[in-house]
Amino acid sequence: MLATLIDVAAMQLDQAAIRQYAPRAEELAVKYGHGLYQAIALRAWGVAYRLAGEYPQAGERLNTALATFRRLNTRWQIGRTLFELGELARSQDNLDGARQVFTFALSAFEEMKAAPDIARVHAAINLLNSAV
Repeated sequence: MLATLIDVAAMQLDQAAIRQYAPRAEELAVKYGHGLYQAIALRAWGVAYRLAGEYPQAGERLNTALATFRRLNTRWQIGRTLFELGELARSQDNLDGARQVFTFALSAFEEMKAAPDIARVHAAINLLNSAV
């Protein structure tokens, strides 16, 4: 239940909710050795850190989550985490880096035909292109 709460909070960019629920969600995921929930908690932390402007911590959490999702071969989670890494790059005005990571996310979503996620990535790329 906590993993779902922090996942929704991350999608809604609700830093307060992430910080409220993530510590306990992460603690339980570690306690029970649930890699998927651990990675979801790490991604949520990454979003919270990005929103707070704490970019090194955000990158560390997101990259660790991505490595776990890759190990678990959870393609949708990989795409979502790549999208967050693109948002992190954009937050740091690294437009080329953001474009590259968004393209990787797009490939992951296209492979699954995840239409809403494909649209979200296209919108992010279009926003980048209009900033240039």
